[in-house]
Formats: sequence, C-alpha cells, structure tokens
Amino acid sequence: MTVETPLWVPSAEQIAEAPLTAFMTEASERAGQEFSSYGDLHAWSIEDREAFWDLVWDFCGVTGDKGGRVLVDGDKMPGASFFADATLNFAENLLRRSGNAEAIVFRGEDKVERRLSWDELAALVSRLQQLFVSLGISKGDRIAAMMPNMPETVAAMLATASIGAVWSSCSPDFGEQGVLDRFGQIEPKIFIAPDGYWYGGKHIEVGQKIAAVADKLPSVAKVLVVDYLGTSGDVAAGIAKADALEEALAPFVAKPVTFEQLPFSHPLYILFSSGTTGIPKCIVHSAGGALLQHLKEHRLHSGLKAGDRFFYFTTCGWMMWNWLVSGLASEATLLLYDGSPFHPDGNVLFDFAQAEGMTYFGTSAKFIDSVRKAGLRPIASHDLSTVRTISSTGSPLSPEDFQFVYDGIKRDIHLASISGGTDIMGCFVLGVPTEPVWVGEIQGPGLGMAVDVWDDNGHPVRGEKGELVCTKAFPTMPIGFWNDADGKKYHAAYFERFDNIWCHGDFAEWTAHGGMVIHGRSDATLNPGGVRIGTAEIYNQVEQMPEILEAICIGQDWDDDVRVVLFVRLATDIVLDEELEKRIRTKIRTGASPRHVPARIVAITDIPRTKSGKITELAVRDIVHHRAVKNKEALANPEALELYRDIPALQK
Repeated sequence: MTVETPLWVPSAEQIAEAPLTAFMTEASERAGQEFSSYGDLHAWSIEDREAFWDLVWDFCGVTGDKGGRVLVDGDKMPGASFFADATLNFAENLLRRSGNAEAIVFRGEDKVERRLSWDELAALVSRLQQLFVSLGISKGDRIAAMMPNMPETVAAMLATASIGAVWSSCSPDFGEQGVLDRFGQIEPKIFIAPDGYWYGGKHIEVGQKIAAVADKLPSVAKVLVVDYLGTSGDVAAGIAKADALEEALAPFVAKPVTFEQLPFSHPLYILFSSGTTGIPKCIVHSAGGALLQHLKEHRLHSGLKAGDRFFYFTTCGWMMWNWLVSGLASEATLLLYDGSPFHPDGNVLFDFAQAEGMTYFGTSAKFIDSVRKAGLRPIASHDLSTVRTISSTGSPLSPEDFQFVYDGIKRDIHLASISGGTDIMGCFVLGVPTEPVWVGEIQGPGLGMAVDVWDDNGHPVRGEKGELVCTKAFPTMPIGFWNDADGKKYHAAYFERFDNIWCHGDFAEWTAHGGMVIHGRSDATLNPGGVRIGTAEIYNQVEQMPEILEAICIGQDWDDDVRVVLFVRLATDIVLDEELEKRIRTKIRTGASPRHVPARIVAITDIPRTKSGKITELAVRDIVHHRAVKNKEALANPEALELYRDIPALQK
C-alpha cells in the first residue's frame, strides 16, 4: 500500500537529538565514508558486520572485556560466533547505574504502586544472589519463574544472571500442564511463583497450582513464594520445599553484588516457542547476544536515553518482557504494569503514561485496535506530552490503526511498528526514529540484520509477498535448543527451507519506501493477540476428552488479528452442543492458558493428513483463507480439504 504523504516526519531537532544520528557520525568516521541516509548506514552494517558490532559495543558502553575477535565463521548459519574472546556479565551491564533515581516503577491492577531506586534494586538483587548461592545455585543451573510482571521478577532474573545461572519464565495464568510442558524440560533447581495475581478486577489464587507443579518437578530443591495477595506465608506452608520469599531473604543483608565474568555466548535465558507438534521448544539465548542486540534496538532504533521512562505492556511469558528489562542497560526507568489493560476501562495504560511521564509507550497491535473500537480518544483525555514513541508489536498493525494513533492518541509521535520473535529475542524490522512513518509500514530492517524477502525458489522479490529471511548471522541467533545435542531440531526450525539462511516463517513484503509489511505467519504456529502458541498445546488438552477422537487447529486472519479455530472429530453419537463447547474451552483454559482458548469450535468428519500420517494444518488454513493448497499430492486423503471450505461459522 503506497501513500504519498507520510503520517509523521521527524523534525530537524528530533533527528539531531536521536542517538542514531550520533551513531551514524561515528560510523562514518570508522568506515571512512559519509553515510547520508539510514539506507547507507544499514548497507554498511551488514557488509562490514565486524566493524558495525564492534562500534555498537563501544557506542553503548558495554561493561566487559571485548577481546580480540569480533566475528568468527561469519558465513555460517548456524555456526557463526560473535566476540569469541569476550567476557562480561549481563546483570552487571543492567545494574551499571546507582543512586536514588528510580530504576523501577510498578503499578498493579489492584492499585498497588511501588518504586525502587537503583540502589534499592541492587540491594534486592544482592540479597537474592546470596539466597540463591546458599541454595547451591551455580553457573548453568536453571531458575524457573511463574510470575507476574513485578519488581521481584526483574530482581530475581538479575540475581540469576549475576551468578551465571539460566533464567526462564512464564506468566501465572498458564495452566498446570502448560507450566510443566515448559519447565519440566529444563529441570530447574528453584521454582519462583506468587501467592496469586490480579486480572480483570479479580484476585486469582495459585497455591494449588504451585503445589501441583512443584510436585511434578523433581529437580526443584526450593520453591519461593512471592507475596502479592498478602498470603505468601500461608501458601508456602502448604507446599513441600517452599518458603515465603521474604522469610527466605531475612538472613541476608545487602552488600555489593558480585558479577561472574562469563563468555559472550554463555546461556542467559531459555524461552519457549511451539511448532505444530510436540511440547514447546526450549530456545537458549546467550547473555552477550541479548545484551548487544537489545542495546542496539533500544538506543539506536528506540532512541532510549538515560532517565527515560520505558514501558511495554507484556507478561513474563512473552519475549517482550526480556526485551523490556534490558532497558536498564540504557539507564532507563522501567515502568512495569501487571493486570488487564482494560480494567476498569481502556484508559488505564494512558493514565499510567500521564502519571509517570512515560517517554516510550510499548503495546500490542490488538490493544491499539481495541482502543480505537472502544471509541476512546486519549489525544483529548490525557496529557501525553512526554511520550516520544509508541511501539506496536505482536501482530501486524492495520492501516486504520496506524492512522488512529495520529488522529486519536498523539499527532507528533514516532510510531514504531516492530516485528521479530521469541526465536531471536529481538527484531528483524522495526522503527527508525530519523525516518518518516508511512501508513501500514514498518519503517525498515534492523541495523546488522541482513533481512530480505524471498520467493519459494529462494529468489529475492520486491513488491510481492514472500518468506521473511535473514541471509547473514547475527548475535541473537539462539545458542541452540535445550536437549538438542546434535542440533537437528534447531536446524529444522530455521534452516531447512533454505540452506545456510534463516527462514523465519513470516509472510512479508518490501514497500516502495524501503519499509516492510508483515502479512502474518507462514507456518502453522498460532498468534492470537500477538502471543505465539503451538497447536500441540491445544491438542494435548482436548484429545484427553473421550468425546473427541482427534482435532486440528488453525489461526484464522480475522478483524486485524488472528483468532484460534478448533476443528474436532467427535466420537460416535456425540453432538457438539453448547455444553460440550463450554467443557472444551474450560479444559483448554485450565490445562494450557486463557490465550489458547479457541474463538470458534467446529465439528468436522475428517481431518486431512499426509501419507506418513501427520495432520496438515497449513493445508486447512489455506483452504479457510481461500488460498491454493501446495503439495496436495503428499496427502493421503486430499478430498477431506473440501470439508473446510466456506464454513458458515467462520464467516462471522
């Protein structure tokens, strides 16, 4: 979609003040050539990745020993190694600032508000570090958290990273099996959870779930219950191996945090992403890769500066939480919110922005769309004068919602639509604060990211949809998958389609302005509300029900988002009535999470499958979307596809 007038053009003053402009000046000096545009800078960043990433390290002031080699085996994917001789500590880089200025401001839906200075955050990290060490935690051990987005979660992650242990998290609304499917694979030594949380005006207790999960995680030596509802002591008392966090911390007095110096590629996080079969994949990310990529995206693409007020609406089960907390490395104040973004109404996040002088407002495309459809106009109801950037991710932002941001939220604003994934814990394409914003378009590829769009034959295409690929290695490529010693699962996930090329699984298209439009997923992973979930997690629940013989699930593009559609093949004499639909939804909600619950459930008499017996979600999704089905010859029962064409329930 080409529009001749941009929605926003940065002023000369805004361009001059952007850290990206200062970076471009330094890059020109190092390269010995003048970069007159972002396009020039980006071309250099992928042509000379060694010089580019070396400059990112210096410009962003990374604390650590850079070592000699910047890039080894840079032509290999996987196999490239960045800063192979470097040592650093991720937590040390996030705790570089000290003093009484605010490091974290937390607001909970229950109206709880807390503030931690940089010194107070460091003190909490110190006490947690001492506790973890006393519990036998050392380099490489895993600590798993099922936590709200609150200060203790950030501090526990930093304490974990300071030791060289590995952090993994999900949100407390996940069902028991959803938690076990994740943490059961990585064998954590410590499990951290709250006594409950708030959502939609209700406090939700999770004590029974904590006990059930802990009982099925034999590797866990200690359960730590964090106080949120005021009942952590009572909850901990009813769980074996559990202590209330405050009680466990009581013996430890804050002292300077010690930081283990570790290789650039030392594991930091395990994130989870699901394909179409099996339990979630455990994606291992490196400390150095996460730090350098996030510093680049925050400082250069987001314009983040020391003292900025940095917000992203996210849970601890989404990679945007990991992205958000890295804002500490730019010496920004984290604004954390936990709860529903629409309780009691759609103004709550804008209230937060106004009250706290927010400078960066990060949210999902679905939230912006919901605000527009609710008839809200923050431009008239709130003072958002401090907000420089509104960022949107999770799913493609519609042209109507691009326009609404400027008409209904703020006129002079950098709207940064961004897209990447859990797989890279960062962005392929994102905002460029020195360039215009065009309706419906992400501004450009990330610096150092050799992004392109290819057709099915591996040829670059312009002005048409294709596969989003990255043709050169980058620092936040995963170390690998957990329990994948030979790397076969990792290779199959990203490099099977095109040899030595990262194929991300998005439909994308370059625009005439050098920007990009993302048209949604090209694989079978579901993406409702911007949260990636795997169909297998739904099957694991519904196929336990005797009424259901088997099921197949797809994401249907609907109302500028993706809705989950579940097709079920029923046992003999079973009818899909309201009562059965309710039980199916309850089973999925409690066993997986509320986000897994389908918007539509449709009874079907046959499910297409390959000759090897695998169900074919992509083929069903193509039929529902009136697209041609590829490789019909691989199907054992291609006639079954017609059962999914033009189903009335999916037209409304």
